[in-house]
Amino acid sequence: MTIDFSLYLVTGRELLPPGKEYLESLEEALQGGVTVVQIREKRSDTLEFLEIARESKILCAKYKVPLIINDRIDIALAIHADGVHLGQTDMPVHLAKTLLPVGTVIGVSCNDPDHVKKAIEDEVDYIGIGAVWNTTTKKLDSPVVGVRGVGSLLQALDGTNIKAVAIGGINSTNALRTLHGSVSISGHRLDGIAVVSDIVASSAPRSAAQRLRNILDAWIHHFDVQSRVTQVYDVGTIKNGVVELMRLIRDKSPLIHQITNVVVTNQSANATLALGASPIMATASEEMHDLSRIPGGLLINFGTITNKGGMILAGQYANEAQKPVVFDPVGVGATQFRKTTASELLNAWQASVIKGNAGEMASLSNSNEVQAKGVDSVGSGFADPASFIREIAKKERCVAVMTGPTDWVSDGVTVVKLENGDKMLGDITGSGCLVGTCVATFCAGASLMAAAPGTSPGPELAKLVRGNMLIGAVGGVLALTVAAECAAERSDVHGSGTFLPALIDELYNLKPETLLSRAKVQVL
Repeated sequence: MTIDFSLYLVTGRELLPPGKEYLESLEEALQGGVTVVQIREKRSDTLEFLEIARESKILCAKYKVPLIINDRIDIALAIHADGVHLGQTDMPVHLAKTLLPVGTVIGVSCNDPDHVKKAIEDEVDYIGIGAVWNTTTKKLDSPVVGVRGVGSLLQALDGTNIKAVAIGGINSTNALRTLHGSVSISGHRLDGIAVVSDIVASSAPRSAAQRLRNILDAWIHHFDVQSRVTQVYDVGTIKNGVVELMRLIRDKSPLIHQITNVVVTNQSANATLALGASPIMATASEEMHDLSRIPGGLLINFGTITNKGGMILAGQYANEAQKPVVFDPVGVGATQFRKTTASELLNAWQASVIKGNAGEMASLSNSNEVQAKGVDSVGSGFADPASFIREIAKKERCVAVMTGPTDWVSDGVTVVKLENGDKMLGDITGSGCLVGTCVATFCAGASLMAAAPGTSPGPELAKLVRGNMLIGAVGGVLALTVAAECAAERSDVHGSGTFLPALIDELYNLKPETLLSRAKVQVL
């Protein structure tokens, strides 16, 4: 039996709002675009469960939507359900197959690689991966997988016909983040999302289902198109794109919201102003929604982690507003707290760009090839930095920037090698943080350019950010490193104390022709 798993409704009568009958809610959800229904009745006795299942089967048949029973093989058999869904502590799949008619769809819940391996061995029809987010509709017996944990489980299904849906806390505000962020490095995407309270608890389940249906349709189409068409870059295209952004930033002065560390707040604000943008260094959670509605970009730098809640809200609201989110995980490998916080943030929202030195990027990817000492990277770096940066960009589903004597930028397909800069950048505090500020500024410019009149809007429901983030990231790195070269050549620069103000001056005076003539760019 072929099933469209894209919008998978799991029922829960205890969640129904006052005045809304169960069958009324279910029918409206079916009208809104639900493609498969699972009946979950954890608190009902057998007779009540049987009656609910029968009535649901009649309604689902009316809309030609398959019905799946949670846990109870006997109920599934009694009503001739299309399938069953089994948890890890329910009846083993091989026994269920001996009881159920041939062709009955069987799904299992999976939380880790061993669960997926066993599901493959049992030749199930689909797996439910989760919980992806924290949820209140079901007591969790296993750790939350997180959006970033889904991809590796999907990759294990490569070469099989087993479908996969994500479940746990999914709603219309995080559905796009879930779909986009869960794609594996091999390009394996989810076949659907399972939703409970966002539909069942709604007083307008048809509209709730339709919102999710629209997001799914737009994203799946966008993903399939992107999988077939690869954007090709050359050096000229990249340089000209960066210059275009330089001019637009000075013309439009986008707001660059920066949640950054106390060490670099002043110089980051000045660098933003020097590039022609407008800085705001706001950290209060209460401000995040309003700031997200102003065109520009967001930088989250956690050199000093003092307001994690504000960081989470800022990123989520920026995703919702399709604004660039640049994440600078300063010193992420220094403490377990930083590693845990980085994981929490990256699961909460989708970064548009992640920027770090080799040690920080190695820590994010759980690589031991490069070590870190505090906020600094030590050693000779990666043996194959181009492959590393491409893979981490694929894994994190964003543009990745690795800074150092040579800077590397990738969107997971194209790798750009940049060889500008000066050794004096390493002699001032927060030069890496300044790169983050410049990247956020240029990405804001790319976002504004994509929203300009006359540009193609594209499938907006499918996007978490507008604009070309690869060009934006390259532009931010080049602006700072070219300005650093110009500053170091000045006769009034005698050391790190005079270099920093000269660097700000050179950012302020940076001309397109200077960048074009100096930029050392290779496209790999």
